[in-house]
Amino acid sequence: MDVKDFNHRYIPAKGANAPTLLLLHGTGGNEDSLIDLGQQLVPEAAILSPRGKVLENGYPRFFRRLAEGVFDEADLKARTHELADWVESAVTAYGIDPASLVAVGYSNGANIAASMLLLRPGVVPRAVLLRAMFPLQPEPFPQLSGTDVLISAGRMDGMIPQVSTEKLAGILREAGAEVKLTWLNVDHGLVYDDLHGAQRWIAETAARHPRTIES
Repeated sequence: MDVKDFNHRYIPAKGANAPTLLLLHGTGGNEDSLIDLGQQLVPEAAILSPRGKVLENGYPRFFRRLAEGVFDEADLKARTHELADWVESAVTAYGIDPASLVAVGYSNGANIAASMLLLRPGVVPRAVLLRAMFPLQPEPFPQLSGTDVLISAGRMDGMIPQVSTEKLAGILREAGAEVKLTWLNVDHGLVYDDLHGAQRWIAETAARHPRTIES
């Protein structure tokens, strides 16, 4: 796959040994939507931010859904593998250290990030899932030992049932991932506590993912 297969933004790192944030937007977003968030999370980080290829009433998404909360599973699987292939091509094209990757997904972006963890383990070693739900039952069951995941969820989120988020955390843990699930008394929108919690978590987990390429 060519890195040009997705519309995207790439911003090189501003500091030595900084992570690369793979930013995955929500429905209606694009490759620019989460850049400010990423630069607040880790100011010195490199940014890799693709735009979802699916349009829903003109709004970009990463995969199709049949109704709110009901995913087109065949499309989700295909789009997940397509995105994972693209991430691997971008790692090569931009000289990114794979160990430095941290997926940061919001809503639809968090869901495809979760799907990528389950279907393509190893592509992303760390993931921040903001308002995520359980995307699909993986087959075969993944091995995620060494993977770190932060799930930041809203107790008053009317779009995501709490049981779905709990199921996602449980499946990831069963697969061997180190999962931190944080519940906030908020709805589907992001708040400062999401940012602050993700900043702290990224810093705390950095030592578990030493770089394989010196910068």
